[in-house]
Amino acid sequence: MLVIVGSAIVIVCVFGGYIASGGHIEVLMQPFEFVIIGGAALGAFVISNTKTVLKASVKALIGLLKAPKHNKKTFLELLTLLYAIFKLAQMKGMLALETHVENPHDRELFKRFPKFAGDEHAVTFMCDYLRLLTLGSDKAHEMEALMDEEIDTHHKDQLEISEAINKIAEGTPALGIVAAVLGVIHTMGSINEPPEVLGHLIGAALVGTFLGVLLSYGFIGPMANALKGRANTDSKYFICMKAGLLAYMQGYAPAVAVEFARKTLYAHERPSFYEVEEAVQALPAPA
Repeated sequence: MLVIVGSAIVIVCVFGGYIASGGHIEVLMQPFEFVIIGGAALGAFVISNTKTVLKASVKALIGLLKAPKHNKKTFLELLTLLYAIFKLAQMKGMLALETHVENPHDRELFKRFPKFAGDEHAVTFMCDYLRLLTLGSDKAHEMEALMDEEIDTHHKDQLEISEAINKIAEGTPALGIVAAVLGVIHTMGSINEPPEVLGHLIGAALVGTFLGVLLSYGFIGPMANALKGRANTDSKYFICMKAGLLAYMQGYAPAVAVEFARKTLYAHERPSFYEVEEAVQALPAPA
């Protein structure tokens, strides 16, 4: 939604200001300039990225039209789930988690938390490390190194998308100059035309530079930055899990381990201590 609102503001302010100052909007209607710049940008994007990144980029850009995957509500759900897991392990032992981690989508422990259960990567991450705990892994520093490596790899995979799109944003102004130069070449081929025709051709050529800069700084660059922000927030989701799991491994009580996890979150997305306390108190008894 914010992408749509922001794009609308850019369009209204740029084109509205141009029209209000006496500009003729029809001069800017140069479809072939769009074809040159857009086609060249798309071609460069295809050349410079793998098939995996191309598919992921399309999916990520479409995802910008939706609300972010993680917010205060999903983090509260995650903290509540962590508490439920730790409380079950505390009361019935780590082996009580074995059946839950082997069939997470069929177990009520996870089904009570739909946002988490719907994130396949998060479920796999959680269950993999809980499985290691049930198998007897008790060296927190080794577990932390393994978690950090996995989180870092996942984060780099996501940042690869935003960086690829940002590279196109950096190159779009230059592609606008390419379109402008082609327009000038076309104009020079009509040098014998009257001034009003030449003026129209020169104006059309300059539209290429305008479009290249506008697309770069008004749309493509901001979208790349939005994807980077979402990737950072998604990484925090896994860091939160890591902090809670490591704290529980080191012998802290469930409530304290969850507090360790809560403290890793950004302030604007972090549930308060009392919100977490209220949520965990509403949980049914471990089963």
